[in-house]
Amino acid sequence: MNRRTIIASTAAAALIAPAAWAGAKTIDYTPGLIDAALAEGKTVFVDYAADWCSTCHRQERVINAIREANPAYDDAMIFVRVDWDKYGQDDVAVFRNIPLRSTLIVLKGEDELGRIIAGTSESDIKALMDKGLAAAES
Repeated sequence: MNRRTIIASTAAAALIAPAAWAGAKTIDYTPGLIDAALAEGKTVFVDYAADWCSTCHRQERVINAIREANPAYDDAMIFVRVDWDKYGQDDVAVFRNIPLRSTLIVLKGEDELGRIIAGTSESDIKALMDKGLAAAES
């Protein structure tokens, strides 16, 4: 991807992203979406997942249960799902050294606040989400 394409996709995502963020449970990744959210100062929870991945499905159930128990997560963070089959070899995964699907990360600004690789523990996922919540509230 060349610089012109990156700038254009980031600009396009910046124009549509705020409307997509309002009231969205989880947003499907499109190029530039995460960068646009981070540029606006948002905290972003990124779920690299594949439809066929049983670990990914378990993570999703845990994440959704935690979010339902505490709506503050939805108010504080943007949740983005990156389709591993479509974007696993794309900049969104390569740039952040994502080794495989079923990887969860939390980002704020230029910082990665934490990550879980193939973990399904409710306490570990909640701890990661709590890092994002704390960063969003600071």
